[in-house]
Amino acid sequence: MTVSAGNRRQDMKPVFSLPIRVYYEDTDAGGVVYHSNYLNFMERARTEWLRSLGFEQDELTHRDGVIFAVSAVSIEFRKPARFNESLEVTVALGRRGAASLTLHQEVRRAETLLASGEVRVACLDAQRFAPVAIPARVSEKMLALYGEAPKVARPS
Repeated sequence: MTVSAGNRRQDMKPVFSLPIRVYYEDTDAGGVVYHSNYLNFMERARTEWLRSLGFEQDELTHRDGVIFAVSAVSIEFRKPARFNESLEVTVALGRRGAASLTLHQEVRRAETLLASGEVRVACLDAQRFAPVAIPARVSEKMLALYGEAPKVARPS
């Protein structure tokens, strides 16, 4: 897994990348990755992205009393992945709100884009499951690495 300033999206923000191998359990009878497993790959990449920033999800729950939960996801499938292929799953920070993040993710086989998605995660109080501000130490780390992210637009 890598966070690389050399690996950048068009918006010039650093992109995190996680290598994934397609296992037999990820595929259907034809050896093609089952559609829901792309979401699993993306989840693993988000977890490792947070870890690369220095934050373990269980530590966030115990120390800060928060969890990150997916509140919306949009995914577009372009080409199939198959058994035993090596893939790269990326995470790029899009928008950052006080209590949410929008992440852009891609699944690639070498240079070939297989799937892309936008995932919004909400920061929730771990006991009440109500939105709360992202802990300051997490926001500060993201600000240091990514700079100011576009704010989430509020409906009028």
